[in-house]
Amino acid sequence: MAKKKTEERTVHRTAYPNVMGLRGTVVDQAITETLDANYMPYAMSVIVSRAIPEIDGFKPSHRKLLYTMYKMGLLTGGRTKSANIVGQTMRLNPHGDAAIYETMVRLAKGNESLLHPFVDSKGNFGKVYSRDMAYAASRYTEAKLAPICAELFRDLDCDAVDFVDNYDGTMKEPALLPTTFPNVLVSANQGIAVGMASQICGFNLAEVCDTTIAYLKNPDHDIASTLLAPDFPTGGQIICDEDELRRIYATGRGGLKVRARWRYDKKENVIEVYEIPYSTSIEVILDKVAELVKAGKVKEISDMRDETDLGGLKLAIDLKRGADPEKLMAKLFKSTPLMDSFACNFNILIAGTPRVMGVREILSEWTAWRLDCVKRRIYFDLGRKKEKLHLLLGLGKILLDIDKAIAIIRNTEREADVVPNLMSGFGIDKVQAEFVAEIKLRNINREYILKRTAETEDLERDIAELEATLQSRRKLQNIIIKELERIIKDYPSPRRTGVVYADELPEDAEEEQVEDYPVRVFVSREGYLKKITPQSLRMASEQKYKEGDGPAAEFDSSNRAELLVFTDRQQVYKTRLADFEDTKASVLGVYLPGKLGMDEGERVVQVIDPGDYSGQLLLFFENGKAARLMLSAYETKTNRKKLLNAYSDKSPLVCIVQLTEELELAAFSTEGRAIIFSTALLAPKTSRSTQGVGVMTMKPKYKLRAARPLHETGIKNLSRYRVRSLPAAGALLREEDRGEKQLSLLEE
Repeated sequence: MAKKKTEERTVHRTAYPNVMGLRGTVVDQAITETLDANYMPYAMSVIVSRAIPEIDGFKPSHRKLLYTMYKMGLLTGGRTKSANIVGQTMRLNPHGDAAIYETMVRLAKGNESLLHPFVDSKGNFGKVYSRDMAYAASRYTEAKLAPICAELFRDLDCDAVDFVDNYDGTMKEPALLPTTFPNVLVSANQGIAVGMASQICGFNLAEVCDTTIAYLKNPDHDIASTLLAPDFPTGGQIICDEDELRRIYATGRGGLKVRARWRYDKKENVIEVYEIPYSTSIEVILDKVAELVKAGKVKEISDMRDETDLGGLKLAIDLKRGADPEKLMAKLFKSTPLMDSFACNFNILIAGTPRVMGVREILSEWTAWRLDCVKRRIYFDLGRKKEKLHLLLGLGKILLDIDKAIAIIRNTEREADVVPNLMSGFGIDKVQAEFVAEIKLRNINREYILKRTAETEDLERDIAELEATLQSRRKLQNIIIKELERIIKDYPSPRRTGVVYADELPEDAEEEQVEDYPVRVFVSREGYLKKITPQSLRMASEQKYKEGDGPAAEFDSSNRAELLVFTDRQQVYKTRLADFEDTKASVLGVYLPGKLGMDEGERVVQVIDPGDYSGQLLLFFENGKAARLMLSAYETKTNRKKLLNAYSDKSPLVCIVQLTEELELAAFSTEGRAIIFSTALLAPKTSRSTQGVGVMTMKPKYKLRAARPLHETGIKNLSRYRVRSLPAAGALLREEDRGEKQLSLLEE
């Protein structure tokens, strides 16, 4: 018997407005409104309240931790358990105990993350140069504030900075710490926010203070003359380009290369690396060296091990018999993180707004803020002295006729009337009368009266000096200068990182160790480079490019060749093909702006193989001019990797033609005109900054589009476009002269 069909029951859910998840709704909302309501508050919170340091050099997490330790009396007292500090900090910091403890670890002396640690630690706090050397739990370690923290809190109780509510409004905390030195430049700091980041390298304390003093005395002071270079807690050696360093000081952006320090023990035939770049770790170096040894690219090493102990960092490299330590280290510097880059991005919050600033601008903002702190401290002292003087002046009036005062007090029937009677009897205010009424009877003597009178005179003199200081910017600056001079004396800070300028280094002496073989180089319009061997090309020759990208140049070269990479910022980067891995036609290649550390937005214009630098270059500009330069102008005797002001900045660079002999070139304009001319018409120039000479006469809205050797074009009517003198307007291209090569050229 068939079962009776049961009616489906419809369940009507009640939508409770205060309960989420019972019934979903789709709300039409503009994407801009969604971003404003949801994304932007989060983004601003990360930027302002978490990731970007402020002018005092601290993030909120650092500030909350240090202030908690200060309130716990850990500036002068003994150490306490780190777990206790973490627990107390949670009253100010809404984050968990793990995040707070990690912050303490980075600030600790034992971790060696900072040139001047703010936490005097005891126990295992790990090491910044080791990813595997983990720090112990907070219950096992102890900490207190380091002596230098006295410079963070010296003015804290003098109303030098504002205090704000903590996250739940139950406590007050300082909005900034009134640091007496530019800690923002001394303490290394990094943070990743939403859509932006900050990467601040540390500088030597004494050098920063000297630079600040010089800046206060002369705002046009040459920063580089006193601020030698960044200083890293892990030591190492900076390979510094002076032009790049000055650019970092001017803009707050740029890159530096740091290499390890090492020594050779001839007796044991071992290299000992005892300082490494700040941006790497022991394990990364060991892994990379092991990879090279396994691949057979480094054959001089028999063993490598980590011998780091309580005495400090040490990597031991055992050499095979006959190995040259100098050549080996040159190879390792080039192929491993034993030489690494540090990218600077001086992004700092100023009044809640993130700004990327150079050193001079940072000093300007810090000195202005510090002047305000000093003014507030003086106003605080002035107020207290004026208050005390006010009380003593009232006391002086009464002490002149003490018998009258005693009689007033004795004849007053009610205690509440004592203060009003003193006010009316001596013409003093309530505050003064309250102060007099509380004086002990034993203090009504001649000695007390004379001391109070003398103190009044001292107060009046101090008040006059403070008021004069407030009116003089120079006097306020002298206060800051004296504080900085005292810091230099009280906190000795010898440099840890050596400085070697790139121009002083010899060329790499490892050329013979680089295998030499023929290669074909392909460069795309967007700046991707591929180095392909002939064997690989025979297997597959069709090149792969990104969507929207295409070929820009290809030429034969060798693995040992040096390349010149011209960019649209009047800069030339030097690199070696040996630094690039052999690849295949099916891959995109290496992105040159990333590989060479180019500036943000910098674009590759052309890549040149200079050979032995005996040839010449023709540089064509959009304004129709061309400059003929000797390749030797770009040759350097040192390992300098970047040339500034490589060509004229009067007009954008279009293309470069390399010359080994005189030939005919074809130049094309965006108007569709072309000319054919001999390179003999262009005289060579000695200066890279030359603007060149006119080649094509341009109408206002048109520009030079391209220039190529005549044999690379599809032009048939040669006589139509050939000219005997420059500049020339050229003739309009005919259809039959728009060969396949020419069309692709003009459509780039």
